[in-house]
Amino acid sequence: MDYVRLAEEEVGPIARPVDFSYVWGAALEKLRDTRPDVRIVNLETSITRNDAYAHKGINYRMSPENAGCLRAAGVDCCVLANNHVLDWGRAGLLDTLATLENQGIKTAGAGRDLTQASTAAALDIAGKARVIVHASACPTSGTPRSWRASQGTPGVNVLPDLSNATVELIRRQLEQTRQLGDVIVNEAVDVERQTPDEGNPAIERIEPEDNSTPPAFEE
Repeated sequence: MDYVRLAEEEVGPIARPVDFSYVWGAALEKLRDTRPDVRIVNLETSITRNDAYAHKGINYRMSPENAGCLRAAGVDCCVLANNHVLDWGRAGLLDTLATLENQGIKTAGAGRDLTQASTAAALDIAGKARVIVHASACPTSGTPRSWRASQGTPGVNVLPDLSNATVELIRRQLEQTRQLGDVIVNEAVDVERQTPDEGNPAIERIEPEDNSTPPAFEE
């Protein structure tokens, strides 16, 4: 509520309650105008009422009762590989995953174990193609290594490094989901090694060539 109080100091009283579309402002009109095939967001928060927070200075969370704001924007997939999804611990992550599942929203980049965290989300676009969303985080972008998921432990798909071996790891993870004709969105940011062309999702459609199998991985 501190953010609301600060906003009211600038613009005056804000009505309460408001509907789920309120938080998006003019963005929903833009989305209606552009009509994107899929809507993917980086969810930089935990959706939980858990009170066991990580001691990191800034902790974000939203109430599960307010998750309808994501459906109001027609969000299809939430990327969770970031430095806030475990702000309220692994219990908070489990709450987040359960809430998004109840909203019918797919996730990428975090999960109940390493398998779920590293598996890409597949979004079907009727009459067009599938969009495959793979997400991972880097410690240099603020995601602690201790948040890494393991088999049996909820967490984030944290990359060990940016070596060729890690690129091969991502390729193998994508192979679990990818099919011919898929559009691949691979979200991974490393702020220390970012250039103007890096840090944005890499989007590419994999097309079959002369009925041959597609390449194993393309950047």
